[in-house]
Amino acid sequence: MTESRSLSYLLGIGVALEVPVGLGLLAVPSPLASLLLGAPLSGTGMVVARLAGGGLLALGIACWFARSTPITRAGLGVAGAFLIYNVVACVTLAIGPPGSGSGALALGAAILHGLLAVGLSGALIARNQRSEQHDSMESLQ
Repeated sequence: MTESRSLSYLLGIGVALEVPVGLGLLAVPSPLASLLLGAPLSGTGMVVARLAGGGLLALGIACWFARSTPITRAGLGVAGAFLIYNVVACVTLAIGPPGSGSGALALGAAILHGLLAVGLSGALIARNQRSEQHDSMESLQ
């Protein structure tokens, strides 16, 4: 699979995952936190969760548009941002809240984010190597 197709596929996964979670955090943040982390939200946690929901919704929409042109500068920027988000989500969910045994769902989500981060890293590295090869071939001519 070419890096363009890989990035497009991974960005499509971003749409499928981040838009529903973003909408869920906007609409029902506390039940979603309870499901994922084993504890409800209150007070400022609700505000932070809704802000996170808006951010995830925005990231999902960016992934939607970038998936059709994944190797343009803008598409690569979205893929890079999605990579950073997945690394942060993987580590954060794997560590979990202090003293909570977050549970199997949080661990599964951490693994999923880790796999997405590995896939995105591989596709972006392959794209960078191909770009460097192309540049060196042009300089030889």
